[in-house]
Amino acid sequence: MKDFDSWVDLFLGHLRVERGLSEHTLNAYGRDLRDFLLFLGESVAESPGPGDVDGETIRSYLNYLAGTCSPRTQARKLSALRTFFGFLVREGVVKVNPAKKVSFPKGRRELPNFLSLDEVARLLAAPDNETPIGLRDRAILELLYATGIRVSELTGLTLERVKIDPGFLIVFGKGSKERVVPLGEYAIEALNEYLSRGRPVLIKGRNTSPVLFVNKNGRALTRLGVWKLIKKYARMAGINRDVTPHVLRHTFATHLLEHGVDLRSLQAMLGHATISSTQVYTHIVTKHLKEVHSRYHPRSKS
Repeated sequence: MKDFDSWVDLFLGHLRVERGLSEHTLNAYGRDLRDFLLFLGESVAESPGPGDVDGETIRSYLNYLAGTCSPRTQARKLSALRTFFGFLVREGVVKVNPAKKVSFPKGRRELPNFLSLDEVARLLAAPDNETPIGLRDRAILELLYATGIRVSELTGLTLERVKIDPGFLIVFGKGSKERVVPLGEYAIEALNEYLSRGRPVLIKGRNTSPVLFVNKNGRALTRLGVWKLIKKYARMAGINRDVTPHVLRHTFATHLLEHGVDLRSLQAMLGHATISSTQVYTHIVTKHLKEVHSRYHPRSKS
């Protein structure tokens, strides 16, 4: 029988080929499973195998994690184990999934952070529209706020997937699932400016990939590059809290709900596999409305 580490490698290969998961997601699965393997090696056997694991072992692992990890992180690691052992059951390696009946850690779910309309306006006004980099960065910020796409989806955009005239993007999301996301007027204007006056200067006539957003050397802009530029413009805009690409995604979703979009339409635009992932935003809007009511209603207790 193959050892535990070999089955992890086979499982990751299965996720890559059969489910088309991104390298980022595969790396996360690999880290979570090998963290469990380290724990298993210290607590069960010198050369543990999948058959050495039962529900009690996994509960002990979660208790061990409780001292160092948040409930959310514990839940993610348990989810990885459930998926992995489900794969081993299908392969006939083990008879039952030992993680299936282990309960997820209970913890208060943190509501996503989002920006106010004023903060968004200041952030979008921060780039210098007279420079190629500024034109690129304004287009990136406008696009993230207008569409709610993930940063990995943004950096993976190619020129052919940007349909400016009809006004939409063709996005490859998680699991290589394709979806169409509409663009707004401001995002279209910013993209046109970048494509006409920014990108040609950045690529400087070099042979380059068809990727939409490039760095000053004409190469594809990375997720880290996008993260850094958002941090920079948040500081310039005087926003004194953590702003990330995902905060702009949360802001997109929250502002749409505040203005009356239905959950199913929002789910489609965000590329969520299930409606439950989208429903968290209703809690944000409800919390916001309660705060507004408490602050302004004459008969509300403060």
